[in-house]
Amino acid sequence: MKALFDVVKRHQLASLLVLTLLLAVVLPALLPIFRLNLVGKYLTYAFVAIGLVMVWGYGGVLSLGQGVFFGLGGYAMAMFLKLEASDPVTTKIQSTPGIPDFMDWNQLTALPAFWLPFKSLPLTLIAIVAVPTLLAWIVSFAMFKRRVGGVYFAIITQAVALILTVLIIGQQGYTGGVNGMTDLKTVLGWDTRTDSAKYILYYLCVALLIGSMLLCRWIQTGKAGTLLLAMRDKEDRVRFSGYDVANFRIFTFCLAAALSGIGGALFSLQVGFMSPSFVGIVPSIEMVIYAAVGGRMSLVGAVYGTLLVNAGKTFFSESFPDLWLFLMAALFIGVTMAFPMGLAGLWESHIVPWWNKRKPTKPGAGDAPHAPNAPHAPLAAPSTAAGKLPSGIRGQQA
Repeated sequence: MKALFDVVKRHQLASLLVLTLLLAVVLPALLPIFRLNLVGKYLTYAFVAIGLVMVWGYGGVLSLGQGVFFGLGGYAMAMFLKLEASDPVTTKIQSTPGIPDFMDWNQLTALPAFWLPFKSLPLTLIAIVAVPTLLAWIVSFAMFKRRVGGVYFAIITQAVALILTVLIIGQQGYTGGVNGMTDLKTVLGWDTRTDSAKYILYYLCVALLIGSMLLCRWIQTGKAGTLLLAMRDKEDRVRFSGYDVANFRIFTFCLAAALSGIGGALFSLQVGFMSPSFVGIVPSIEMVIYAAVGGRMSLVGAVYGTLLVNAGKTFFSESFPDLWLFLMAALFIGVTMAFPMGLAGLWESHIVPWWNKRKPTKPGAGDAPHAPNAPHAPLAAPSTAAGKLPSGIRGQQA
């Protein structure tokens, strides 16, 4: 049992296995398809949360505009689905058949050029990752190369979210405006509204989420993860050691954007629509709350935080429609005040010490006997995760 606790604490592999069993086995066996589809929608937000763990928890840079990248990935997939739903036969009653309905309502007579690549599914899949990553690179390169960070970077990402929301709503003839893109039903003729399709999309979401977490964990346990922690705590020392701090932060921010884009695309597939309400400042701040509640240093904790917050929102809105906003606020404030490091911090601060007190203390089998009057050996200095770095730069284990 102690070995299990050590694995959970040091490598998070056991906790990741428990999460995988919960998502892939327990929840599908216990929940009806309607509730399971809701969980699948929640898990699309978890892609944003684990990206925030990388860029905020490890990189030390808070982004309040991750809804931008979630929305870009969602709109990329929605454009493909909308074009498939707008074939000439289905839209024959329109003034211009073969274009999306909102374009016809706004008196467009031809498909805009930037829509043409989204007729191809492979190009759409590339755009889901490439478009958010490109925007993230432009923003982060402009900011981090000029050593802009902290609250200034958070405000700039909020401004980007606001600008994109206004742009989407204002260009109604090209984006669907405030209503977004609706009536997304099929993928290459496959109906995504059937129960079997919902199960397939749910398991696809779980598989991609677990794969993304493994990728992030691999980065965390490598040299890049150690440097990110060092830059978060002692940025100047890392810079003076010869490392380009800006490049590492640009990479992490682009990684978080790509993950958010994948989550947005899965959202469009499972829910069947995409609108600017998932792009602006409010949803972006909610996504930060997911990571804060779960623990901004824990990938697994961020997923649990996402599930907890969204399940609470659903439960409170169904059971207490007049009070649910106040109850959600109480949940956020209560969790962050009681557990500043989130649910993952609760494990470290309460469960692990409790377990250490319960277990019996036994001398190790390989311990060398001490002479009765011999002085105790001095305690060894604890090793750090940044042992390969120059002195003074300390890593911090997640």
